Amino acid sequence: MVQPIRQDRAAQGELFIWTDIDPAYENDFNQWYDREHMEERAAIPGFKWARRYKTPTGDRRYLAVYRTESVDVFTSEKYRQAFESQTEWSITNFGRMRNTNRRVMVVSPLAGVGTGAAVALIPLGNIETAEKVAQMAQRLIDDVDGVLSLRVLTPEPELSTPLPSENAENRVLEPILLVDTTTEPVAAAVSQLITKDLGIPEANTSTFSLLWDLQSADLIS
Repeated sequence: MVQPIRQDRAAQGELFIWTDIDPAYENDFNQWYDREHMEERAAIPGFKWARRYKTPTGDRRYLAVYRTESVDVFTSEKYRQAFESQTEWSITNFGRMRNTNRRVMVVSPLAGVGTGAAVALIPLGNIETAEKVAQMAQRLIDDVDGVLSLRVLTPEPELSTPLPSENAENRVLEPILLVDTTTEPVAAAVSQLITKDLGIPEANTSTFSLLWDLQSADLIS
């Protein structure tokens, strides 16, 4: 059955941060994420997990995604407090980020299950293209070895407040396809297949390797 592309706040949500950092600050940036920021966000009530990814090339080499029980979690008092009361370390690293895309996303699971060692990230441009992906999702699971799951992330405009390093004039809120795969070469191969089928530029896609995964349930003592 073809899954719908959801745009309602009752759906599961994901905070999506796609960014880069000056190499001069990269060690501190990674220490901040790994020692403080991931755990802070994953501990917020309503959050389910946090994941970090990296790619060696491109103008946004880092991706962080945080799953929530619903998009409405991002309107909660606990999240507001966390968003408005940043640590000094956080303020420093937010200021150092560059070319950042911050989005609060509505999650539409399309097919498959599981978390892969890599993901393909494909900007889709519009909902119509996302719906075409939904129609081909199960076929990709069946036909391409190493493809585990596919989901579309659709920005919630009101909640997708930009970070300072994003150019507000050229800001595009578009659906993103994430494909979990067993390896980075599989992510690259399925990305090429999807972009060819949809007629969208392959140059806009990226593949990432998983750095680590933090389950919110693991933080409950």
